[in-house]
Amino acid sequence: MPRFLGCFLALAGVAQHASAQAPASGPDTIVFVNGDNLAGKFVSSSGSSVKFKSDVLGDITVAWSKVKELHTSSKVAVIRKGVQLGKHSETAAIPQGTLSMENQTLQVASPPQPPQSIPVGDSSAIVDQSTFDKALHHAPGFLHGWAGAVTLGGTLVEATQDDKTFNGAISLVRAEPGESWIAPRNRTIFDFSASYGELSQPGTPTAKTSIFHGDAERDEYLDHSIFVFGQAVYDHNFSQGLTLQQTYGGGIGWTVIQDPNQTLDLKGSVVYIRQQFEEPPDQDLIGSIFAEHYRRKFKRGLVADQQLSIQPAWNDTRAYSASFNTLLTLPVYKRLGASTGVIDTFLNDPPAGFKKNSFQFTLGLTYTLP
Repeated sequence: MPRFLGCFLALAGVAQHASAQAPASGPDTIVFVNGDNLAGKFVSSSGSSVKFKSDVLGDITVAWSKVKELHTSSKVAVIRKGVQLGKHSETAAIPQGTLSMENQTLQVASPPQPPQSIPVGDSSAIVDQSTFDKALHHAPGFLHGWAGAVTLGGTLVEATQDDKTFNGAISLVRAEPGESWIAPRNRTIFDFSASYGELSQPGTPTAKTSIFHGDAERDEYLDHSIFVFGQAVYDHNFSQGLTLQQTYGGGIGWTVIQDPNQTLDLKGSVVYIRQQFEEPPDQDLIGSIFAEHYRRKFKRGLVADQQLSIQPAWNDTRAYSASFNTLLTLPVYKRLGASTGVIDTFLNDPPAGFKKNSFQFTLGLTYTLP
């Protein structure tokens, strides 16, 4: 019994000594150039700004130029500009540890190694350690990681003439991985837009508008900017006599620009096209799609999204088509924004009595997905 009691007291003493030596894990702190300071939790940095969750103010985003000091108690990873990690990249060269920032210089400490100094301007991203590890080693399920927007608009007029119109669109993108500092592996894209309207008056036939477009695409990246893809596209336009146009094919694409504020993709594909009209004959075509997609974020949250595609048919050169659409979205409240857009489609071989061009101008409300 005395021997057991002696061992117990010895272990208790060791535990007490270790507890006294362990550093306390306190809150992260941020000090602004005007002397104000906040306690809370460092969230991340995009390179030009830092996100911080304050105990008092909640989530804030502030430019690095307005930060005098920053100190974290938990570990982070700092990704330098120009670095894009692959699936099997060696991460030992990525600075990881607790973070301090003074005089616009980051200090990453990971004892017993000496601290690493990095100018703030040389960093493209800073994330906490758990986010860094999870992004590299744990791919999210297919139902997670989707981004995009949903847009709705419409009008209702009741007078001598009754006019009802509706337009809506949904655009979804899932990129894996979702972090810009990891080389892209694949991307899934889904778009759907519809416009429907009826204009009626007693004693006259009802005039109807019915247009929809849907597409799905899967991209597989061969390197950081070149990818191969497969796609399926469906179009219906009552105003052009087009009952249904089905397009299936695949090709190669090039991500020309990819940064936090803008992206530009160029794509070319070989496709099979099945055209069904209100009046025969229907057509089976072999053709191509040459397309570009540009997205740009401006100041104050304004976002421009623009797409252009040209679709020649090789076995019937008269049966070509083209489309152009652009959408401008201005944030109004949190994720809700006001949007205005243009959709222009051209079909060179509509049935007799139908115009080749279909133009739409849209106004609506847009909800941006997380």
